[in-house]
Amino acid sequence: MEPTTQQIEDLRTRFLQKLENEGAPEPDGFHPADLNRVKNSEDWLRRFLLHTELDMQLALQLLWEACEWRKKFGTNDINESNVRLEYLQDGSFFAHNKDKDGKILLIFKSKKHVKGQRDMEDLKRCVVYWFERLERVGNGNQISIFFDMADTGMSNMDMDFTKYLIGLFKQYYPDFLNYILVFEMPWILNAAFKIIKSWLPAKAVQKIKFVNKSNLKDYVEPDQALKCWGGLDDYTFTFVPEQRAVVPNDRLDDSKKKVHFADGSPSVESYPTSFGDATKVDGALSLNSTLNINPPDVIYFSNKDDELTGSVTLTNNGEKIISYKIKTTSPEKFRVRPSTGTLVPSGSVTISVVLQPDFQFPGLSRDKFLVMNIPVDSADLTSQELTELWKQTSGKTVEQRRLRCSLSAPGAVRNGTAFGTTSTMDLDRQVAQLTSAVSRLSECQSRLHLEIRRTQKLQWLTIIVTLLVGVALVYFFGQDSQDFSGHMCFPEERLHTTNI
Repeated sequence: MEPTTQQIEDLRTRFLQKLENEGAPEPDGFHPADLNRVKNSEDWLRRFLLHTELDMQLALQLLWEACEWRKKFGTNDINESNVRLEYLQDGSFFAHNKDKDGKILLIFKSKKHVKGQRDMEDLKRCVVYWFERLERVGNGNQISIFFDMADTGMSNMDMDFTKYLIGLFKQYYPDFLNYILVFEMPWILNAAFKIIKSWLPAKAVQKIKFVNKSNLKDYVEPDQALKCWGGLDDYTFTFVPEQRAVVPNDRLDDSKKKVHFADGSPSVESYPTSFGDATKVDGALSLNSTLNINPPDVIYFSNKDDELTGSVTLTNNGEKIISYKIKTTSPEKFRVRPSTGTLVPSGSVTISVVLQPDFQFPGLSRDKFLVMNIPVDSADLTSQELTELWKQTSGKTVEQRRLRCSLSAPGAVRNGTAFGTTSTMDLDRQVAQLTSAVSRLSECQSRLHLEIRRTQKLQWLTIIVTLLVGVALVYFFGQDSQDFSGHMCFPEERLHTTNI
């Protein structure tokens, strides 16, 4: 279930009230960038509510702990200058291409990671570097972890590192995980991953997909898959530093998160524009909107004829003719009809929004729509005239309303919590059990190899003994035959003796 605007505001109020009453755990307070996100970003707060399934108290606790950890860890200040750059440059993990849901792939080349060969603390900072970088690139959109397990063995199985990755998703990056794709799992690690699957909550287990060259296309398009995975992309890894604009701390509270919208219909010419929470363009805007939107905040999707379809109704409550236009953050995902048009006073139109068949619902809650309207002189405008009209909005008052997406069916499965809310103590105990099980598996493997070597030695010893016995028997019977033939009487000899 999607959190409401009121629930998001309630979480924000509780956090700020707690901060005012108790103060931040750190002497110099939380980082200004994180406070800015709490005050101005609905998306970040929504992620904590989704992660905890709308448990307000737990969401507040996780949000507080995340801000505390980010301050202590120095998360907002991590960049190429203060991490082990060689860890970023060796190609053991990097971001490249997207899955079929449009989520960026964070690829781990497992064969390049050997437990104990790299400093764990430096490795952690490099992982957080990529998480932060991908959050900035995708405006908080989810990512998919791609474990390339080809040519790996027990030495590449680092349970401490795995525990850290899980902890990041569970505690500090809520609702950030789309899939865990495990490619070409070696048979020797099957038992270990069965333990991992039993260790994770059911919702997290559903996100783990074991893939190989034959079924990878179900999750990653061939043109997005590397050639070594059986895809078409001949990409060779080269680390490219992030080009990041630095915002001074004293300006953070005045800056709002920007969301980039593009036209929601492939048939309409798109143009690049970014909108924040402002509701005017070169002019003041009254708080009383002339355009009524129903539902007012959300486009609800339901399954209709094997398609996820939503709709929203626009009604002109003003006294002037208006032109409306709908844009979306993910134009490649949706078919919007009609995406632009005109409305006379009291006129209405129902906009149909269909999720394209190549995309799936998980992660749709992060997509946004922007509904805009401006006054016009005539309702009889052609498509070309409307396109030109919306290209030239300078000097005109433009009303803007944001809509988010949600499944409308009660109890429908959503792209929910990445991980459950098991306690840290349970997590540590489960990690210890898993580590112990993997160690036993490794010991069993070693004993098996030892038994095989012993068996081979016994086989060779048996062969040698058999050969020696055979040689001895041949020699023995050869000697007996010669002795026996020296004392044997033949018929000719008996005849000669008789005649004499």
